[in-house]
Amino acid sequence: MVSFLCFKKYYMNIFRTVSFFLIFFLIIADAKAVIKKSDSSNYYTSFDSTKIYYEVKGNGYPVILVHGFITTGEGWKKTEVYKTLQNAGYKVITLDMRGNGRSGKPHTSEAYANDAEAKDIMGLATELGLKKYDAVGYSRGSIITARLLVLDKRVNKAVMGGMGTDFTNPEWPRRKMFYRALMGDSVKELESMVKNVQKAGLDQQALAFLQKEQPSTPKEILAKVKQPVLVICGDKDSDNGNAKALANLFQRGKYVQVPGDHGAAVGTKEFADNVVNFLMEKRNQ
Repeated sequence: MVSFLCFKKYYMNIFRTVSFFLIFFLIIADAKAVIKKSDSSNYYTSFDSTKIYYEVKGNGYPVILVHGFITTGEGWKKTEVYKTLQNAGYKVITLDMRGNGRSGKPHTSEAYANDAEAKDIMGLATELGLKKYDAVGYSRGSIITARLLVLDKRVNKAVMGGMGTDFTNPEWPRRKMFYRALMGDSVKELESMVKNVQKAGLDQQALAFLQKEQPSTPKEILAKVKQPVLVICGDKDSDNGNAKALANLFQRGKYVQVPGDHGAAVGTKEFADNVVNFLMEKRNQ
């Protein structure tokens, strides 16, 4: 009888030990699943079968970061705003816009027309199940963010960085100049830009089509936007027109100036702090 009780006790201890480790490994597996769900990278197929690469970091309220010209979603990782948003508890979503990075690069101009880039972002928001989101654009990314404000009711707040009113002109000379240079015309002011594109092995034709089909949003349409919009620009940045005038077009526009030229302002702590403070103000106030 004693032997039987010892035998039973021995195997009960083994059972408890095995159960403990089984539960432990299940907890670890669940934790990994949560991490995988919150931090991920993937492709999704957009409306015209173009593959769009994106990354997601975190579990909070979603913010989509829209990069500028001749860069990718990876560029946001070098900025303070990318880290600050995560530290503030946001779900930060970056993507490579079509024609850039790891996303598809169609070689027909039609593939970039009719708000194709805004449709890519709207489709991504749907893919991720976002009912509402904020959008932060910089430089050319602000031009696409303006289209999101007009086209997607899910946009709660938006930031337009490094942008003035010039993009509202469909015949914007600077846009046309970039297009001509990338198509091979001799444009002295942009020779170094074209050389850098070629040196980096970027898709020059896709970049040219991005400029050709770049959308413009008329001032009277921007004046109808009801969402809060922060226009933020460097104190040495006048590349794309008057940023303060752009902010004044919106019903709920706000203008902030931070240190830096067009290339540097987006990476500053001042830029990050102003963006996060603006987004964290009471939503739908």
